[in-house]
Amino acid sequence: MDHNEFCCIFDASQYTGVPDSEPTGRRMNVPAMIRQLDQLINAGRAVKAQHFLEKKRQEAVDMGDWRAELTILNELMGQYRFGNKQPEAFAAVQDGLELVRAHHLGHTVSGATVMLNAATTLKSIGNASDSLPIFRHVSRVYADHLDPTDYRFGGLYNNMAQSFAAVEDFASAERYYRMALGILSQTPNQDNDLAVTWCSLAELYDRQDPLDERVGECVEKAWEHLNAPGLVHDGYHALTIRKCLSCFDRFGYFLYAKALRERIAK
Repeated sequence: MDHNEFCCIFDASQYTGVPDSEPTGRRMNVPAMIRQLDQLINAGRAVKAQHFLEKKRQEAVDMGDWRAELTILNELMGQYRFGNKQPEAFAAVQDGLELVRAHHLGHTVSGATVMLNAATTLKSIGNASDSLPIFRHVSRVYADHLDPTDYRFGGLYNNMAQSFAAVEDFASAERYYRMALGILSQTPNQDNDLAVTWCSLAELYDRQDPLDERVGECVEKAWEHLNAPGLVHDGYHALTIRKCLSCFDRFGYFLYAKALRERIAK
């Protein structure tokens, strides 16, 4: 199926039921795998990270460790998304959702988190309208299991906002961006994600009115968070800068953009 013809009607009932027990047989050391992955990402070795995950996925399949495979697929969705590998991203979404469905994980936080990543990936490859029912399902699951201030709501609301913006429901997009800001501002060490959210909000206001004064206010807020005291300049920070650079360029903040480019070039 072509990823532009996803057209499935999301049915949450297919993902419910009693979650399966843990896989039997050999188990992958997932924490160790994630540590290796983080080292590659923090070193800026995105292609190597993707190949590493693909190899580990095959190992998990060979072991029959479906939980490890699901974790790896969750990571692969992000890697393919950032690498703009649309067919691979769509296939990872399909496979990840199928594992969640097959093992009845749709009403667990871990399953919902995979579904959140799947919806985010669908949105990124042009299926925003199909992503929204999945986001709403994740929101209900999180509300059932998590504290309302849990940091995971920040990512959920941010990505929901982007899907609403993509379908031109600007009022809902603004509401969810503001909700994300509320969550992230209460969570320590979230300056990178706050910067991205402020840039997204700037672009949302610009789409509706290029003369909106709030555009500049949002860009300045993003700059403040990218220069927050104590912010670690690691691989994730470099990725954040790359996400934000187009915003600074677009709105004429060329000195800010120059400084940020110099930062990640070091």
